[in-house]
Amino acid sequence: MPRLSTRGLPLALALGLVASLVGAAIAGVQVNLTAHRVTSGPNGREVLTAGDQAKPGEVLEYQARYTNESRDGVRQLMATLPIPDGMEYLPRTAVPAQVQASLDGSSYAPVPLRRKVKLADGREVMRDVPASEYRWLRWTLGSLEGNGQELVRARVRVNATPAAPPVTVTH
Repeated sequence: MPRLSTRGLPLALALGLVASLVGAAIAGVQVNLTAHRVTSGPNGREVLTAGDQAKPGEVLEYQARYTNESRDGVRQLMATLPIPDGMEYLPRTAVPAQVQASLDGSSYAPVPLRRKVKLADGREVMRDVPASEYRWLRWTLGSLEGNGQELVRARVRVNATPAAPPVTVTH
């Protein structure tokens, strides 16, 4: 199982990441997860500061660095980042940009997620799922050479209260 460092992270995210790694035993791969608060610095430039505490409305950037500490390469490496309750994924902030999302941690699809919605007249149409409902992000990293590193990251906004469970929308 990859080793995990969660220093300075909200407990819910750290626990979620550990759960996402269950069954993903890849010898020699270490995952270091960090949280950074995104603020404005001098000249309006973005500054990343310690993200161990955040207030509603603030933006955090989660970074997961995968390091292969062995000399042998690994194949079929997937990076998974949970979006804890009380936080909302901010679209188009995932790096690498080709990311998949999930509402349940089991079924993933490229973003934006879409679903069928039944209208008042009985017709079914496809609509984008609000990013606020995304609970997991996943990247296909593929190969990671011996002693290599790969970084994935995404931004979330801290909500005032945890998000309510998704509901079926009808018009």
